[in-house]
Amino acid sequence: MSQREGFSSGFLAGAIVGSLVGGAIGALIASGRGNDDTETGEEPLLKKQRRSEAKALRGKRRQLNAEESIEVARRSLEDKIAQLNSTIDEVRTQLGTVNGNVAEIESEQSPRQEL
Repeated sequence: MSQREGFSSGFLAGAIVGSLVGGAIGALIASGRGNDDTETGEEPLLKKQRRSEAKALRGKRRQLNAEESIEVARRSLEDKIAQLNSTIDEVRTQLGTVNGNVAEIESEQSPRQEL
């Protein structure tokens, strides 16, 4: 029975000592992080300004990338449209020769305008 009585007091003492040690370590770590601004000599306002400038620069880069990607997509679509138009013309020609209507098909064809 003496082990059970010692367990509760030991557990309580361990919890108290552990919380004190953990609190002391946490306070040391927090104070070390708080000194980052003073070590670099920067004021908090200057750090905020640098962050906002960095965000603005990233925004401009994204905008340029978006514009470039739109242009690439537009060119790709134009190429695909031209490819489809030529394929349609080839199929019409092939179907016309099968049916014997080559003259009619060639006279009906007009130059296509690409988008």
